[in-house]
Amino acid sequence: MFPLMGHGHGHGASGGAKHVGRLWIAFAVGAAFMVVEFAVGIATSSLALVSDAAHMLTDVVGVGMALAAIMAARRASTGRGRTFGLYRAEVLAALANAVLLFGVAAYVVYEAVGRFDDPPAVPGLPVVLAAAAGLVANVVAFLVLKDGAKESINVRGAYLEVLADLVGSVGVLVSGAVTLVFGWRYADPLMGVAIGLWVLPRTWKLAAGALRILFQHAPERLDVAEMQSDLATLPGVEEAHDLHVWTLTSGMEVASAHLTTCQDADPAEVLESARELLARRYHIEHATLQVEPGDSARKCREIPW
Repeated sequence: MFPLMGHGHGHGASGGAKHVGRLWIAFAVGAAFMVVEFAVGIATSSLALVSDAAHMLTDVVGVGMALAAIMAARRASTGRGRTFGLYRAEVLAALANAVLLFGVAAYVVYEAVGRFDDPPAVPGLPVVLAAAAGLVANVVAFLVLKDGAKESINVRGAYLEVLADLVGSVGVLVSGAVTLVFGWRYADPLMGVAIGLWVLPRTWKLAAGALRILFQHAPERLDVAEMQSDLATLPGVEEAHDLHVWTLTSGMEVASAHLTTCQDADPAEVLESARELLARRYHIEHATLQVEPGDSARKCREIPW
């Protein structure tokens, strides 16, 4: 008797695919206002405004990478060896976003600290007007991406960059107002440091989430030991082993396991009950399960890895 293999099916689009339209809106709005902030920031020598424009550049690049990754995953064929398509492209884009944003935030802090010795005079009014325009752009992008960030790590990467830049725009607006009213030159570099320090820990969290998926760790929400115990207590099952659970991309969690059965167990019934358990209790609809009699299970345990 050969071991019986079965699959739970629940295929669909990756978590970010349905948010392409929203990403395009965020991309267009961000690109337009980024040019405005760069032009005014360079003309006024405002580090805070140039830094905010650089953050907005990472928004534009990040959203662009998110769009490219989703389009690649959407068009990918499972042929030619790509048995899972290109869904991991979304996770790689999220990680690239995190690295890019981390570098920009670190540069902002470094450059701002260097200005404390001799802060330049920055005209407040142009900075305030440009920061206000940037704030409007970021609010629009923030609202557009908010819902998608809950479903896709890729959209979440773009959303976090927009959120960071939104806070940055508020900060630049405040520093510009202080400079305009009081003429205090330290407002600009101080705000640069504050923006950088606010962004860095959020960037780390995004990178950690992407790396967890790439290293194929089990989803944080799942208790793998409990799942294995539940599978082992199904009717007709003597033991569950070689259980693996991982995330392919946002909204696509998969599992595989070997189920050792009693001699009189019906393999088809065991498969069905295991698939139902994983879908109902653990919300995993794609599972590859191998049902095997007790004698063949010993060979599985001989595999060293």
